[in-house]
Amino acid sequence: MTTSAFDIRRLIPSRARSTQPEGQTHDQHGARRPHIVIVGGGFAGLAAARRLRDEPVDVTIIDRNAYNTFQPLLYQVATATLNPGDVTWALRSVHGANYGAQFILGEVEAMDHEARHLHLKDGRVVWYDYLLICTGVVVNYFGIEGADKYSYPLYTRRQALALRDATQHALERAARAGQDEDLRVVIVGAGATGVEMAGAMAEMCHIDLPVLFPELDPERIRITLVEMAPHVLMPFTSGSREYAEQALRSRGVDLRLGTSVTAVSDEGVTLATKDGDTKHEEFLPAQIVVWASGIQAAEAVGRWGLKQGKGGRILVDDQMRALGHERIFVAGDISLREDSPLPQQAQPALQTGEHVGAVIAAQIHGQQPPTFEYRDLGSLATIGRSDAVAEAKAFPNLTGFPAWLVWNAVHIRALLGGRNRVASMVNLGSKYLFWSRDHNLIVGEPVVTGTDGERARR
Repeated sequence: MTTSAFDIRRLIPSRARSTQPEGQTHDQHGARRPHIVIVGGGFAGLAAARRLRDEPVDVTIIDRNAYNTFQPLLYQVATATLNPGDVTWALRSVHGANYGAQFILGEVEAMDHEARHLHLKDGRVVWYDYLLICTGVVVNYFGIEGADKYSYPLYTRRQALALRDATQHALERAARAGQDEDLRVVIVGAGATGVEMAGAMAEMCHIDLPVLFPELDPERIRITLVEMAPHVLMPFTSGSREYAEQALRSRGVDLRLGTSVTAVSDEGVTLATKDGDTKHEEFLPAQIVVWASGIQAAEAVGRWGLKQGKGGRILVDDQMRALGHERIFVAGDISLREDSPLPQQAQPALQTGEHVGAVIAAQIHGQQPPTFEYRDLGSLATIGRSDAVAEAKAFPNLTGFPAWLVWNAVHIRALLGGRNRVASMVNLGSKYLFWSRDHNLIVGEPVVTGTDGERARR
């Protein structure tokens, strides 16, 4: 699709201007081409655009960021192994043949479902025939005191960089001031993100730092992983969970299972455990608190006039339509089928996005739209160098080095863009091959003089 095939007048630069498009794009038979608007350029949005690329439609992707982020590898950015550019991909690349779409950098403020208009924050109005919402979700702090102010989430590129810089700053501060106390990182939440972060952080602290920071005592650097459930990686089988727990402990990670966080402050976290009816509280000093505990819909979603369920997610039917709306679809983490909720992971996002593309294509051609059926392809989580757990429906469960090879192959293949795949292979490969000799970290912006400065978390 060339630029000329896109009707730029679908973008109305002012609310004062008429909200009816002044012209339309037509196919070779003179029929108007439907305009598909996708809000969100993540896994689901790009999967839908790819499915529609050969259909007689115009596709526009709107996103508040100029890039797609490969979130499963953000912890590698936060632990200074990958560059942020290795896990991001310019959304303006959707103009190319792989997607054949147009891109708008903007944020949706409001929706007029009757007129089929989207109002952007900068005053522009976008008109659509079919709408797909796949904006993803944001961090959920569950109302825990101080969590939003004093912890570092790990869901966006900006957050990963903030965590990387804060960690390096804490190390530099300890090195110049003298290590008169333990330097502790607390990670809240032992799902895949929390486990991967804990394993990577432990290996960085106990293998790289003795070379890079000889002033610090590695025995006084603590990595604590806190989980309310009795095990890590609860969606996995018991064998994988037990293996992961043993592998984390062997790396020196302090596991606090069956433990909840009741407060976070600038000096650490307050933990709570129960022994029968008796509640015990403990304050754990920490320089860095990483929040990997939960997600929810953004506040703006509540202003879009759509039915919401648990966590603010938008309710959908078995064809991923927003309830009560024939032309509005929802895919990825922000969607919720109450009778059979999907995990908020990359594979469900890809599958729901592709499915919505197929439903829209079927409707355009006057065919019966398909019903969505989720194909569970399994789960992966890495614990550290040469160590992971992998569960797939068609194969035996794997642990250790074989699972680690599968994890690397799946994640590198899933990256967008050949340059990102090559860069990630080089960085991850060099980390593996030169483990005992190359201790270089990707340097952030630690504060080295003056006050500690503000801790940017978003």
